[in-house]
Amino acid sequence: MEKIDKAKVREIIIDFAKDIDERKRSGPKPQKAVIYFRNERKLGIEREVYDVPIELLRFRKDNGRIRADVISYEKEFGILDERSMGAQNKLCEMLDNNDPEKNDELERSILHEGQREPAIITCDGFLINGNRRKMTIERINDKKPGTIKDMKVVILPGKNDAGGPPTLLEIEEIENRYQHQSEGKAEYTKFNTALSIQRKINMGMSLEEQLRDDAIYAGMTDKDFKKAIKTFREQYLQPLECIDRYLEVLGREGLYNTISARSGDPEGRWQAFLDYYNHVYKKIKDSKQRMELGIAESEIGKIEDVAFKIIRKREFPHIGKAHQIIRDLTKWLSNSDSKKELYKIINIPHELKDDENVNVTDKDDNDIDKIWAGEHQEIYGFIKCAKNIYEQGKVSESPIELLEVALRKLQHENMVIEAINKSDLPKAKKLIKQLRETIKELENELYDLEKGK
Repeated sequence: MEKIDKAKVREIIIDFAKDIDERKRSGPKPQKAVIYFRNERKLGIEREVYDVPIELLRFRKDNGRIRADVISYEKEFGILDERSMGAQNKLCEMLDNNDPEKNDELERSILHEGQREPAIITCDGFLINGNRRKMTIERINDKKPGTIKDMKVVILPGKNDAGGPPTLLEIEEIENRYQHQSEGKAEYTKFNTALSIQRKINMGMSLEEQLRDDAIYAGMTDKDFKKAIKTFREQYLQPLECIDRYLEVLGREGLYNTISARSGDPEGRWQAFLDYYNHVYKKIKDSKQRMELGIAESEIGKIEDVAFKIIRKREFPHIGKAHQIIRDLTKWLSNSDSKKELYKIINIPHELKDDENVNVTDKDDNDIDKIWAGEHQEIYGFIKCAKNIYEQGKVSESPIELLEVALRKLQHENMVIEAINKSDLPKAKKLIKQLRETIKELENELYDLEKGK
């Protein structure tokens, strides 16, 4: 992906810009608007609002709302050329499918009240803010041609205008300021938000820059801002890294539509990956937490394999959805017997059975996942068994079983005294003293028991 050159100006399509300039017109009641562009909002600088024919306005494929759809489409079918009608129709379809309920609400609103806020376009007609409104107006016109002929827009400067055209970075900033703020509009799914944030990072706009550009974060203290950065990484970027590893395992790099691409999918598998990172992966990557769970470093790959297959299957009747199973995973892994059941999932292949492969040529990856899930109902059995073992153990573990668990913990491969930090040595000595005293008490009780006392 091309890095953002902070001074580089976006290429303008001259013919498109000429059409916009010739056919734009002020409405019957001329309007002005202050927009989030450069420092204009802060200074209260107004720009004229024009009426522009709807057919001259074009969707941008870099719209964060449909990021997952665009990446997946281009991975499978090649680059979408925004200048072509075919690409414009495809982008319109993606937006229409993105959040059907919110789209219906917007359609009713536009029919009842008209377009309340102006869209923002480049001088050659590409929408930076207002893609969904154009899509909705086109839906209205499909049902009743000619219902709405124009959109109200603020046009960003062109080559010969004061201040010059926006740079690539400035366009990213405008989208960042509008689309990630909640103003009663259809929200991005968290997954598309993560992809949009990562795209900007890949192009050279750091997470810190993206947050500082938002008024909510701009005035924070350094301490609070660092917390916000950490939260964004853990809630968006690091779960996205887990998704990338999952797709790589399945040979689907970049096919994000197999995770979730729209709000109507209740976030699809996104929530499961969010919970996997925060409730499992973060713990098993931490040596101290691994030791507490009785998990060796060499088991991390096994646990991830188990988690990915649970997430792929998605549904577990009478137990819960994948993300609910994932939240309990480390708890079950802490019990050696329930862990054995979970590790049986590792032997399940990622591929479909040979007799099914013949019939999948006309099926997409989501259909293949459903077939795979149907073939491997044993995953449900392993999870149910692991859950039952853990819950029974919680209630009825005998003293002998508890002693065996304690001994296994003390003999665990991670019990390396040299690995204890110097600052933790006093605490370690205190714990060993408590262990010694507890063992002595248990020995005395056993002695009394043997003597019949």
